[in-house]
Amino acid sequence: MTIPPYLLPGDTVALAAPARKISKTEILPAMTWLKSVGFNVFYDERLFAAEHQFAGEDAVRAAYFQDLLDNENIKAIWCVRGGYGSARIIDRLDFSRFRQHPKWICGYSDITVFHSHIQRHYGIATLHATMPINVTDKVWQSPVLQSFSDALTGKTLTYGIPDAPLSRLQPFTGTLVGGNLSMLYSLMASPSDVDTTGKVLFIEDLDEYLYHIDRMMLNLKRSGKLSHIKALLVGHLSDMHDNTIPFGKTAEEIVADHCREFGFPLVFNVPAGHLPDNRAFRMGCRTEGFFEDNKFIINNLNHA
Repeated sequence: MTIPPYLLPGDTVALAAPARKISKTEILPAMTWLKSVGFNVFYDERLFAAEHQFAGEDAVRAAYFQDLLDNENIKAIWCVRGGYGSARIIDRLDFSRFRQHPKWICGYSDITVFHSHIQRHYGIATLHATMPINVTDKVWQSPVLQSFSDALTGKTLTYGIPDAPLSRLQPFTGTLVGGNLSMLYSLMASPSDVDTTGKVLFIEDLDEYLYHIDRMMLNLKRSGKLSHIKALLVGHLSDMHDNTIPFGKTAEEIVADHCREFGFPLVFNVPAGHLPDNRAFRMGCRTEGFFEDNKFIINNLNHA
């Protein structure tokens, strides 16, 4: 696994919109925050292109993202929001120069496409983290943005994990992969399919029906994605829906049921996903879980 260079004061972070459209007003707080912590900000007007719900036509989004990948002066690409659209452009991108001069690709949710595709094909670490659409003046001093800054600058990311009734807290170590469960499900059998063998798998999701969670977890199990993992880390499973006739289990219970036959550590309450407490995790880096002073700790390290 290749780790992109960590950022130094004065380095440039580019803003990209590979999925849903954005306005400048929506991301002004994030741009101001980046400058306040010592980074330069780069974008051009293509960032604000619009084609129905997308940030411009596929060709426009791909061309802009390609320019950012190829620009050696840019040290990180921070995707401004998710939604839907990254999978529509991933096969249009040429990662040749990116492989020669890696940089951090940052975001979550729909940006799971980039995390999975880049790790599978190029073995380069990426950053699962909050996005500019989530940044307001009120969160400048938050642990979320601090974790993002720490991740970009190479610090070990350390999170205490509260116990949960369904957790199986056991020590583990391995390379972190994964992201949004719905996106991982949609990437199955595609060139961007996640490789989970021998890995620590992370999942989170938002705004799904409970039976959808069951269907996706069943798919992970039947496809062998759960058979040889080192651990399963479960982030926020938020704003779930049910049918008129209830499914009968929570999203967390559904996940736990599908993991019951396996002996790997199962860790709920991981602070990442579609809730305000969305801490940064370097995908592709060594990640370990252990007990310290009777507390369970996850360290996301700065190396493979």
